[in-house]
Amino acid sequence: MAAWDLSVTVEDLGSDAPPVTISVASDLHVGGVILKLVEKTQIKRDWSDHALWWEQKQQWLLRTAWTLEKYGIHADARLLFMPQHKPLKLGLPNGITLRLRASFSCPVFQTVMGICRMLNIRHPEELSLLRPVEEKKKKKDKDLAEEIYDLTEVPLSSGTLSTLYLHYMSRPCLYNGMPAHFVDSPQMEAIYKMLSVTQPPPAPEVIAKQYRPASVVDKAHINGRWLDSSRCLMQQGIQENDRLWLRFKYAAFYDIEPKYDVVRLTQLYEQARWAILLEDVDCTEEEMMLFGALQYHISKVAQSEPQMLSTNAAMDDLESALMSLEVKMEGENSSASDHEIEQRDCVFQAQEADAEGIQTVLSKEESIGEPIQQINLRGCEVAPDVNVASQKFLIRLLIPAPEGMNEVYLRCENEQQYAQWMAACRLASKGKSLADSSFQSEIQSIRSFLAMQKTNSHGNAPAGDESINTHSLVSPRYHKKYKPKQLTPRILDAYQNVAQLSLTDALMRFLQIWQALPDFGLSYVVVRFKGSRKDEVLGIAPNRLIRIDLGVGDVVKTWRYNNMKQWNVNWDIRQMAIEFDGNVNIAFSCVTADCKIVHEFIGGYIFMSTRSREKSDTLNEELFHKLTGGHEAL
Repeated sequence: MAAWDLSVTVEDLGSDAPPVTISVASDLHVGGVILKLVEKTQIKRDWSDHALWWEQKQQWLLRTAWTLEKYGIHADARLLFMPQHKPLKLGLPNGITLRLRASFSCPVFQTVMGICRMLNIRHPEELSLLRPVEEKKKKKDKDLAEEIYDLTEVPLSSGTLSTLYLHYMSRPCLYNGMPAHFVDSPQMEAIYKMLSVTQPPPAPEVIAKQYRPASVVDKAHINGRWLDSSRCLMQQGIQENDRLWLRFKYAAFYDIEPKYDVVRLTQLYEQARWAILLEDVDCTEEEMMLFGALQYHISKVAQSEPQMLSTNAAMDDLESALMSLEVKMEGENSSASDHEIEQRDCVFQAQEADAEGIQTVLSKEESIGEPIQQINLRGCEVAPDVNVASQKFLIRLLIPAPEGMNEVYLRCENEQQYAQWMAACRLASKGKSLADSSFQSEIQSIRSFLAMQKTNSHGNAPAGDESINTHSLVSPRYHKKYKPKQLTPRILDAYQNVAQLSLTDALMRFLQIWQALPDFGLSYVVVRFKGSRKDEVLGIAPNRLIRIDLGVGDVVKTWRYNNMKQWNVNWDIRQMAIEFDGNVNIAFSCVTADCKIVHEFIGGYIFMSTRSREKSDTLNEELFHKLTGGHEAL
């Protein structure tokens, strides 16, 4: 075949660089084009993630064995040679923004699977990506740089997608309660902790600044922002470093196991909490007080029972994390040479906790024998983890080890014991013994600091409890209706019923009450039914479709999925037609969202209902695309 010139823009050469021209023939396969490009650029690097993007057709040329002729590529084709994985800013339900590398060439469904695998979120089929709501920022806010947590250095998993996501629902392989890539550094551990620990209640002014849908039509507009799961990010106009939101899309949460779903449970709680605070879901005043009480309790317990993550390599096995290290210290006969401390009155269990945050219990021991464990504290880092109001007295020790730093938590029973142990650990870290003259003054200094904390925590508190900002716990309509001091007794009254719950139980209770609300799980779209002259609202729920009169907000008709015989989309006129049992047929066009979004919601919920424990080891991606993809999946 005759040779002809093909021009390709190589992204790695920079935006100002001219296209690279190579001589090709129509029977040359795409892999051969890539080989010629790499040789001509003379850049030595790993090109395995690179691929060709055909700009006019908005298409990746991923079948490297196909020839240019088979693809229909001629000399006028505008081709770009660039990485398939690019940085993306990702807003999470808890308000944190991550920067990570995501696939721009896979269907969004697979891209979400990759993101969820990185963040340790099981059942990624329940989540998706959507374009964020534009926030109106004031001039003074524009100067404040947003904190973005970088995960772009996390290595991309190797292997094909089919093996990569095979065990998407099975229990993940964790190291000290975290995926391996989060154990690499203290910074990565800190990011994982932010993913897996609930955020404190937001300030009332932060709630007031958030976008709040004022009507069901406003809620419908938000659902027009979901990305198409069948197409890749590039095909939907998403560029490198663009911002997207990761959210739970389908209100069908399957197989939640708190032990393995720490991030999933935390992010789901945060999404539910914001849905309540921003009145995305309607609830009664009594329910709002209970939600407020649960938020208050969750925040309180999360502070006093942190999910502490150990970096000890010996704790890789999750079950072995249950066997806590016992440390005995005794100050009287400690030698200044090795600075090891022993304890007279208690046996401490060092808290090398797993992802559930296993808590330590102090036990009295009458006989004092040889110490079970000795720890050399010279050069270690000693940090307080104290909340006087909730009687939490923890000492965090970062002890030098060949593989890095081992983290140990010591829990004390009271202020006096904490002050003595904290002083002893600080001296030992500096290479001093308990006989040092500064020991008593160190104890006194620590106790003075605790006394200040105690004054602050009770000085500004409302009568009957420590500081509680009730406007942080309820939606803005109650800010206008009640003063904080009027809300406090009502929230504290509801709090009495949940005060004994553990952190996990409180999170699960919050989600259960949220899921029991009448409007839970409803995604709205404004539609025009066939034969009607006015717009109406279609509510899409996990098990039914609801027709709502836009004028009065009343439910006109409900259709259940289990009565559905078939549904079709006429892609030419963008109209959906659904047939139910009893010769019931409905047809509508979508006003506030593309009909593909509605098609995907319905097909997605039907897919969610097919999940079962027998099939839980693999995700039937093919079935998902058949049910949601429409004509593009065929």
